[in-house]
Amino acid sequence: MVDNSIVRAARAAAAPELSGDKTVRLVIDNHEVEVPAHTTILDAAQAAGISIPTLCYLRELNEVGSCRVCVVEVEGIDQLVASCNNYVLDGMVVHTNSEKVRRARRMNVELLLTQHDATCPSCVRSGNCTLQSLANDLNVYHLPLRRHLSGDAWDFSFPLIRDNDKCVKCMRCIQVCEKVQTMGIWDLASRASHTTVGVSGSRDIAQTDCALCGQCVTHCPTGALRERDDTERAFEAIANPKKVTLIQVAPAVRASWGEEFGLDPEVATVERLAAVLRRVGFEYVFDTDFSADLTIMEEGSELIERMRAKAAGGKDAPTGPMFTSCCPGWVRFVKSNYPQLVGQVSTSKSPQQMFGAIAKTWFARALDVDARSVFCVSAMPCVAKKAEAALPTMTGEGGEPDVDCVLTVRELARMIRASHVDPAKVEPEPLDAPLGFGTGAAVVFGATGGVMDAALRSAHYLVTGRNPEPDAFSDVRGMGGWREKTFDLAGTPVRTAVAHGLGNARKLLDALVAGEVDYDFVEVMACPGGCVGGGGQPIHDGVEMAAERGDVLWGLDAGAKVRFSHENPSVQACYHDFLGEPLSELAEELLHTDQSGWKMPGEPA
Repeated sequence: MVDNSIVRAARAAAAPELSGDKTVRLVIDNHEVEVPAHTTILDAAQAAGISIPTLCYLRELNEVGSCRVCVVEVEGIDQLVASCNNYVLDGMVVHTNSEKVRRARRMNVELLLTQHDATCPSCVRSGNCTLQSLANDLNVYHLPLRRHLSGDAWDFSFPLIRDNDKCVKCMRCIQVCEKVQTMGIWDLASRASHTTVGVSGSRDIAQTDCALCGQCVTHCPTGALRERDDTERAFEAIANPKKVTLIQVAPAVRASWGEEFGLDPEVATVERLAAVLRRVGFEYVFDTDFSADLTIMEEGSELIERMRAKAAGGKDAPTGPMFTSCCPGWVRFVKSNYPQLVGQVSTSKSPQQMFGAIAKTWFARALDVDARSVFCVSAMPCVAKKAEAALPTMTGEGGEPDVDCVLTVRELARMIRASHVDPAKVEPEPLDAPLGFGTGAAVVFGATGGVMDAALRSAHYLVTGRNPEPDAFSDVRGMGGWREKTFDLAGTPVRTAVAHGLGNARKLLDALVAGEVDYDFVEVMACPGGCVGGGGQPIHDGVEMAAERGDVLWGLDAGAKVRFSHENPSVQACYHDFLGEPLSELAEELLHTDQSGWKMPGEPA
């Protein structure tokens, strides 16, 4: 139980001081500490270099103190108090590592383990599990209490997997889904010792409007939530002599894959990853940047065509903005929550799907092999990409899927480790041609605002016949949740908006539906920060890495020799030799889709 009396007393004492500069002096572990008023004991200790363990805590999202791991002893108070949600008071004396505290923390972790499937060696979070680390730190090597596991069933074919027997009821998933993504997929069920976390309304996960953003996965402190593992499918294809195995690497992956191996971004280049993946067994390593550039040509042309139709007027003139279609989590969200807007979503496939379509046509013909023998793997920062690849509308000749297998960055790392390859000892190698070249415009697809920035660069060229300054549209960049800017495009004002995180997307769409705002072009990314903050990225518990990864991508763009999608020589060759031109009949067949051709649960027929 949270000591609410202490919370109330601290808040009451701090309330009149919130507008001033008053500080509070206290003693923590025999160290005198001075911190601003309205500071939690946890933050005060951290400011003094004193570590207090946490489990359920997420700053500004989950500060309920339910796990009781962060308890401390305050002189003058009999019971221990949670440091995460109790504020400091003048003269307070705190002990963070007394015998009473250590015993309580150990007991609390032992109690959590009585309802935890501690099969750590076979858990995807082994070595990166907060509960495992806590148990080790507290010397919990023997559990004297009986375990009680529920053994709840789950649909293991769904891209998102939940193992209730590994859940510690911290409620992080509930809070991030509700407060950040505004989806409310998760909720508490039952009471007392039978309390559990499950799908809200006791629904089957496949029957919800889950966007598969994966934010619940990256914010879970244990292995209770994970992606469906598809690594064995990739290994089986590699081992099959009848398959040509190729892998595409998404823009945001190059900014994060090295984190799994302790490599700095300067070392963990996409060229080093290419060499590593060849040692894993892939025959060809390509770059999703190629198809990101292709997406810009199609989506940019679609935007120009739409704006010309709006300007011409008439009863069939389009209304409202055109939305980007690169993020499958966003597409799932708009289809389930704002179905009336689906017709305004670009028909362009995502870069992942465009790549698969080209790999199994243009590239397969260049190899003189049947498309069915090409096994296309995607390395993505995303869980929703797994669902996207399986859509009935994402198929090519003969009904074959554009993309056969999607791996998150975490799965990719597991494949590398399983192959006993040490990336630090591998020399970089170039990606394969012709699908291995991408521009600076393509690489920023992984950061919020990147698709908008890249699209406007090439739209300016398509309209005027000349390139703008590469950074002319930099105002769309940044971590602001909902940004808007009007640009002049050859005398035509283009009203743009960028939103990342589904909570921000909901605010934007509500304003659009209410007629409070109006735009021509809108980019939405389901995950905070865009793909760099995707649900398939490496997990650093309690640390958000999206901004840092985004800076890596913007830096790669700034240093790129080619910064415009329309100048990608491989894309130019693809159009010249195969597609003809953007929005051609063949391009429409291979690179575009019917966003209404599949249904979300509950979506009107």
